[in-house]
Amino acid sequence: MRHVTDDERRLRLARRHALAPSTRVATPEEATRAVAVLHATEPATIFLSCWARVEGFERGDLERALYDDRTLVKQLAMRRTLFVFPRDLLPAAWGSASARVAEAELKRMAKDVEKAGVAADGTAWVHGARAAVLDALAERPDGLTAVEVRDLLPEVAVKFEVTAGAVWNHSRVLTHLGLTADLLRGHNTQHWRLSRPRWTRTADWLGAGAVAPPTTVAEGYAALVAAWLRRFGPGTEADLVWWFGATKAAVRGALADLGAVEVGLDGGATGWLLPDDLDPPAPLDAPEPWVALLPVLDPTVMGWRDRDWYLGPHGPELFDRNGNAGTTAWADGRVVGSWVQDDAGTVHLHLLEEVDADVRRALEAEAARLTDWLAGERVGTVYPSPAMKAARAAH
Repeated sequence: MRHVTDDERRLRLARRHALAPSTRVATPEEATRAVAVLHATEPATIFLSCWARVEGFERGDLERALYDDRTLVKQLAMRRTLFVFPRDLLPAAWGSASARVAEAELKRMAKDVEKAGVAADGTAWVHGARAAVLDALAERPDGLTAVEVRDLLPEVAVKFEVTAGAVWNHSRVLTHLGLTADLLRGHNTQHWRLSRPRWTRTADWLGAGAVAPPTTVAEGYAALVAAWLRRFGPGTEADLVWWFGATKAAVRGALADLGAVEVGLDGGATGWLLPDDLDPPAPLDAPEPWVALLPVLDPTVMGWRDRDWYLGPHGPELFDRNGNAGTTAWADGRVVGSWVQDDAGTVHLHLLEEVDADVRRALEAEAARLTDWLAGERVGTVYPSPAMKAARAAH
């Protein structure tokens, strides 16, 4: 069995995730493919993830890809998480990960509607609400915001308590329509650090017939697993099950369909690679250490379930209690700390271990580069890690 060491995994990460300076790419589309999909839970993350990977990146570059060319599209999928997908990967998501979440969400919504006494048949009520939204959008090809839907369709935007302190939000209907490929998140009506999309019919946003329909479940998982392995492999079955929020059966079926090959990993675990990806990668061109500053929930730090090979002992300091990653500072394929901004917007490092002088200089230069790019704009988060909290207390 081929054995892949942790050092090789770090080299693969550097090359394929476009993080080492010599491997950076030219466009947001390339940056997205470098990590299969971008995490978009926090609006600013996708911009900062591209900044770390795209040479000379400007915010308008990503806005062009999202809203003008529409080569990149926001889609709720794996683990009920919002991602930015390459357009051609959407049918795979719609047919597998998104469909799985849609089925579970429909059951939850129907149960909430029935429990609140809004309708005796919650499933029928949800489908009626979906139809009302689609009918309204048929006359509005530019889409509607959630607020506009609320004002236009009060019968959909009913208010009732779901649990103590939690009130029904009609955005759940919009979210479900997005999961089933009926709607997409179109133009953002706010600035780059805040998301308030105009929900738009998929055919209006992408063009009728311009994108293939959803794949079968098996075809969808095979396509997504292939995209993941190409960028994150080798990974374990546990990595894949966690990342996809899928069953072991779905993952095993996809691995079999792809002819994935077992490889040994340091520590004794078994990983998987695509059959045409067994050769070790070439060394990096640049001899100097490579560093990177990544945002909250960046795809690289969130890419695996088993993370010791790049986190070392720092996991508890870098993730919150719910498993959400804060900002990270990387050196040669390992996380060595985090970063925060002060009140003036200056980026400060918070290292969790000693690094040599060359690495520190490179990280400080990257912090200065990010400070200049942000130009005084501060990026907030609802997922601060313990390391971020400690760093903020010091600044």
